[in-house]
Amino acid sequence: MKRAYTGLSSAIFSLLLGLVASHVYAQQPPVAIAIHGGAGTLTRDAITPEQDAAYREILGRLVDLGHQKLLNGDAGLDVVVDIIQALEESPLFNAGVGAVLTWEGQHELDAAIMEGYSLRAGAVAGVKTVRSPIAAARAVMLASPHVMLAGPGAEAFANEQGLQMVDNSVFTTERRSQALLRYKAQQQAGITPVVDTKFGTVGVVVLDTAGNLVAGTSTGGMTGKRWGRIGDAPVIGAGTYANNASCAVSATGHGEYFIRHQVASDICARVQYLGVSIAIAANQVILGDLVEVGGDGGVIAVDAQGNVAMPFNTEGMYRASIDGLGNRIVAIYGEGE
Repeated sequence: MKRAYTGLSSAIFSLLLGLVASHVYAQQPPVAIAIHGGAGTLTRDAITPEQDAAYREILGRLVDLGHQKLLNGDAGLDVVVDIIQALEESPLFNAGVGAVLTWEGQHELDAAIMEGYSLRAGAVAGVKTVRSPIAAARAVMLASPHVMLAGPGAEAFANEQGLQMVDNSVFTTERRSQALLRYKAQQQAGITPVVDTKFGTVGVVVLDTAGNLVAGTSTGGMTGKRWGRIGDAPVIGAGTYANNASCAVSATGHGEYFIRHQVASDICARVQYLGVSIAIAANQVILGDLVEVGGDGGVIAVDAQGNVAMPFNTEGMYRASIDGLGNRIVAIYGEGE
């Protein structure tokens, strides 16, 4: 009888220990992260199995890395910059190394970052020699009185801040060189260039253990862009926005539409003032408003509770996320892939 009682006590103790552990876990502040690598970049029938696997591998690896950093208590600002810098170094994406080429055969890079606690933001546009545009954007936010710097001035500032400067050719890949040749040939033949060859972006949004929301975006812009064209990525409120009262958003797509409709801040405003969920707000804008005016693209968004939304109105959007409950997604196309 004594032996049975001891066994019962052990079982009850184990149960209580499990309940306590679950309670402690439940009390941990939620963290969440979402990553995108561009929308409308490769169609399902154009991507090879090797490319598909490569995109999924890096997206999965980086979302896991970023999530672990958040669980470790790293500041959201640092996590966003770290993960975007890894994307900037990958030739798979239109940001940093692997960025698209302008009509003149140069790279003009844009980036922005914003934190939701203070509403501080920093951005650079049209930089050609800064190794990491997102690092330059953070420097503008933290070490200058300004929000956006452009062109040679932004490069001079980045150099003064001790950021790595490189020759513009460092960002060039054979894939992007061929894309520019095809784009020019289509233009000269009077053929409307295929949208998939023209734009793409990388972005990260997070909720950290302090409850802070941060959004960052980095891009090479559109293939064949001219006259110093700047898209939505570095424009606060259009392609990048974060506010602890609502959400953090990073966008990707045809930037002119995202600028005109202030997509990122519009989504967060709907969450804050209409009281709708992040999923409803993002869907209304991306699958409703933008579709009505012909704007292609998508967003990643996270709210203060760790909910994630990643809608897009193109055939695909490279994306990965881990929400506040630990649900993990790595995908390229629509539901069911």
